[in-house]
This record gives sequence, C-alpha cells and structure tokens, in this order.
Amino acid sequence: MKNAWKLLISIAITFCASAIGGLFTASSVAGWYASLDKPVFNPPNWLFGPVWTVLYLLIGISFYLIWRSNTKSLKKSSTIFGIQLSLNVLWSIIFFGLKMPWFAFGGIILLIVAISINILDFYKTDKKAAYLLIPYLLWVIFASVLNLAIAILN
Repeated sequence: MKNAWKLLISIAITFCASAIGGLFTASSVAGWYASLDKPVFNPPNWLFGPVWTVLYLLIGISFYLIWRSNTKSLKKSSTIFGIQLSLNVLWSIIFFGLKMPWFAFGGIILLIVAISINILDFYKTDKKAAYLLIPYLLWVIFASVLNLAIAILN
C-alpha cells in the first residue's frame, strides 16, 4: 500500500507540473501561437495533449521506481528530477507565457541536458526508470527543433 501511494504521488507531481505549464500554454495556443509561421513538420495542435499525457505518465512512473528503491542517492536523484521537471515548466512559461521563442530555445537546450543527466542518474539505480525517460528526451529533442524553426521563421 505504501508503494501505491508513492506511485500516485509520483504521477501527481508530474501532472501538477503539466498543469502549471498548461496554464501558460492554453492562454497562447489559440491566439499568439496560432498566428506564428510554423515549419511544415509542425504537428497538429490536437497531437500535443495526448503525447504529453503519455510522457508525463512515463515520467511519473520513472520517478516512482527511483523513489521506491529508497537508495542512498534518493535525495540527489530527486533533486536532479526536480530540476529537469522545473526546466520543463519554465520552457512553457518562456515560450508561451513570455512569447520569447529564441530565449525558450536556450531553455529547451538546458532541458535536454537536464533530462540526459536525469537518465544517466536514474540508470545507476534502476535501468527501467532510465528507459522510461527516453521517449521524453526524444520528444523534447524534436520540440527543440520545432522551437528553433519557429524562432527562425518569426
């Protein structure tokens, strides 16, 4: 039962981060974002929600696997996890809230580095936890290319 609570809390943490980022995103999608020139490879808007839902679920499960392990490095791993999740939220604030694609591009590069460090750190404790973060890393790499293309086009 203790582990079930850890799983629920882990997933709730990631979806809280999603909700915070979503506050900034939702207010800009129909207006500012819709007015931007976008590259031909820009996915349709409806795709982002389902993709991020799956990714946040995987991110939460990944953190749960680390938390459940209760190793000596839990504090360090939790800190790294918290930093990358905070950078994720910060990107939404910069890109959608502040409407600064170039500055957001710098932020997303930092996010890629933080996710990579997170994967390497989690790998030491639980390989499955690390593997669950790989789709997230790949999507953020794609998002960085999209971010850069939008910055260039606008």
